[in-house]
Amino acid sequence: MLRPEFPGITIPKIRFLEDKGLIKPDRTPAGYRKFSDGDVERLRYVLLMQRDHYLPLKVIGEHLDAIDRGLEPPPIEGVRPTVPKVALAADGFPGAETFRRTSDLRLARRELLKVAEVDAEFLDQLEQFGLIRPRAGTGHYDSEDLLIAATARELAEFGIEPRHLRAFRAAADREVGLVEQVVAPVRRSRDAAAEARAADVAAQIAALTVRLHATLVKASLPDR
Repeated sequence: MLRPEFPGITIPKIRFLEDKGLIKPDRTPAGYRKFSDGDVERLRYVLLMQRDHYLPLKVIGEHLDAIDRGLEPPPIEGVRPTVPKVALAADGFPGAETFRRTSDLRLARRELLKVAEVDAEFLDQLEQFGLIRPRAGTGHYDSEDLLIAATARELAEFGIEPRHLRAFRAAADREVGLVEQVVAPVRRSRDAAAEARAADVAAQIAALTVRLHATLVKASLPDR
């Protein structure tokens, strides 16, 4: 599959890249390597970065690590991975699809600080007041944590500090509790599609509650 594009590819070359941890094919009980479509694409990426961009294996490994954690690899002339854009509905409010979508993005603490443009003390305060919660076990942060940190930073420019945002955390928890009350009977259904249907209902209700909240705030602002 790869030889037309990379005529010089050999089995020893592939095994060398495997030894370097850049590809990790599964093994059969007899020890034979099994290359999935994903393995082939990963190998193609390594070979392309070597041939066309002369990147050292260490840098290619950093690219692959970024891809594995849901980040986009940097442009060849870039210096760090970039975070995918967060999509909102056309009217500016998150739609149900936003709440259905899950992200594989995993950010280390230093990456979150850099991308969100906040300092360690500010992030400590966001965690202290329950606005950001790193994943248990890994300590990584996800795309929601990134958006929360960036938004809190923008609010701080108006003098609204993390401690002032505890009410938002409490309100969000109340809204989630309301959603769970509606979804619980759907989830308890015995049919096989119950969990998927519950997730869909939760996403729709969550989008509607956020829209209602935003519209109520907008409607209450003086001198609009």
